[in-house]
Amino acid sequence: MIINLYNNYNKQIEFDFASIIKTIEEGIKEDKEVSLILVDLDEIHKINKEYRSIDRPTDVISFEEVDEEDDSYLGDIFVCIDKVYEQSLEYNHSKEREFAFLVVHGILHLSGYDHMNKEDEEKMFSKQEEILKQLGYERK
Repeated sequence: MIINLYNNYNKQIEFDFASIIKTIEEGIKEDKEVSLILVDLDEIHKINKEYRSIDRPTDVISFEEVDEEDDSYLGDIFVCIDKVYEQSLEYNHSKEREFAFLVVHGILHLSGYDHMNKEDEEKMFSKQEEILKQLGYERK
């Protein structure tokens, strides 16, 4: 997996996101590529409102790239760093685990997984937890 990082978050990030990205790249053995864009609450809110017509911030948004000639580039993943901090406290786990969770969640969406119904949710969340465990970011 190749993850192209674009850090658009204008504050200091208080965890080693680069090593998490490297772990995910090395751990997901697929010849695929994504762009990962780190943003704040205001930016993710704007994106959510414009592209999903949902007028509130969210934690992660994925945009699939559709190219019939080249299927190696999956698309773009936007992760809200402010939500990483908030949700790590809410779910009582590390910022590192929350960040890894959101990146893997975005990658799975771009790989065709979804959670619109119970059956799909079970498949996606099972795969997600399997990957996070393999990478060392399971729930503690």
